[in-house]
Amino acid sequence: MIRIGIIGYGNLGKGVEKAVNAAEDMELIGVFTRRNKESVHTISGAAVYSVNELENFVGKADVMILCGGSATDLPKQTAQYVKLFNTVDSFDTHAKIPEHFAAVDAAAKESGKIGLISVGWDPGLFSVARMLFGAVLPDGNDYTFWGRGVSQGHSDAIRRVAGVKDARQYTVPVQAAVDAVRKGENPVLTTREKHTRECYVVAEEGADKARIEREIKEMPNYFSDYDTTVHFISEEELLKNHAGLPHGGFVLRSGATGENKHLLEFSLKLDSNPEFTASVLTAYARAAAKMNAAGECGAKTVFDVPLKYLSDKDYGYLIAHLL
Repeated sequence: MIRIGIIGYGNLGKGVEKAVNAAEDMELIGVFTRRNKESVHTISGAAVYSVNELENFVGKADVMILCGGSATDLPKQTAQYVKLFNTVDSFDTHAKIPEHFAAVDAAAKESGKIGLISVGWDPGLFSVARMLFGAVLPDGNDYTFWGRGVSQGHSDAIRRVAGVKDARQYTVPVQAAVDAVRKGENPVLTTREKHTRECYVVAEEGADKARIEREIKEMPNYFSDYDTTVHFISEEELLKNHAGLPHGGFVLRSGATGENKHLLEFSLKLDSNPEFTASVLTAYARAAAKMNAAGECGAKTVFDVPLKYLSDKDYGYLIAHLL
């Protein structure tokens, strides 16, 4: 059995709990939180511990799945916790992935552990699709569209703005851009031409809404490169109309082999972004355990993981039924 711990217990952590408990080859040893552990009640009744107790679990956990946010949590936590455990995270600030990889790689090589970073559906499964499509259709162009759906990382980034009580951020593809790609026009698109961002924000009483809107729209790596709309709404309206966490998107590669044109597409439509992301994290946690058991260490990405390591089926089954 692969022994799994969960660090952080928001929507993503709860999704990982469900995925781990559904896996026949995994055992959930506990949830670790920065909050008062007495205030955290898990869905399955799994034990809850303080993150200050993590050192007591060295040798008792095969992989820790980190379920914090990319804005402030994971840049510190992954490099810290990989010194003790194999880890998997969902760091999704694309522009900062190289520096995150470098920090985790140094710590993981020192400890002899695996630090699998940027695991999810983008970065993650979409990254694999982009690399695969580009390899088999080198004469072409990549296009990635997200949404319409709630981005957990961007919503979390808004909630970190002073004066924000709660928020949801929707990423919305620009339909004209999507249509041009599907027609094989191979357009050159800027970041702003591909997506817009819609923010629904509950401000704290007395907060400066003009400042909040300005800080959101000027936030680098999240909103500054997009046409962004900020709607201030009541907490009741947020709970009524924006309680769900749907998402999705698609990767396309438009290209040619000689005179013949081709369009490759990989798409997802998700009822629950965090639960699906949690399922991806859990599959890659299985791979992290297998890779470390084989003697590997250091930072890794989805590009480094053999597909067979993601499955709980033996290789003979995969060859007989899925090849």
